[in-house]
Amino acid sequence: VQLQASGGGLVQVGGSLRLSCAASGRPFSIYTAGWFRQAPGKEREFVTSINWSGASTYYADFVQGRFATSRDNAKNTVYLQMNSLKPEDTAVYYCAASYVGDGTPKYLHQYNYWGQGTLVTVSS
Repeated sequence: VQLQASGGGLVQVGGSLRLSCAASGRPFSIYTAGWFRQAPGKEREFVTSINWSGASTYYADFVQGRFATSRDNAKNTVYLQMNSLKPEDTAVYYCAASYVGDGTPKYLHQYNYWGQGTLVTVSS
């Protein structure tokens, strides 16, 4: 499966962005989908995951209710809605697909396919 992330950009503190991850090649519905991010000089970190049906989602502690992930399997697309953005949310955001079916994978090695990343910059 090929993944294409989009929707990044420049936003002010407190603003919102919606990222999209479109899949092609195979139905996205057979995978758990995840979002990770990598800030300059830091390691890539888990943000959120969503199981194949969208019924189960998991979030990193730093999200604190500000982000929400969802999916539309008919469109082969997963979304990440980010609200109340902070400067520390500045990073390249990556979507990924995992064969782990319960929606819980939060480690890089658990993901089998990766998109190319989309840059989110939050200015203060």
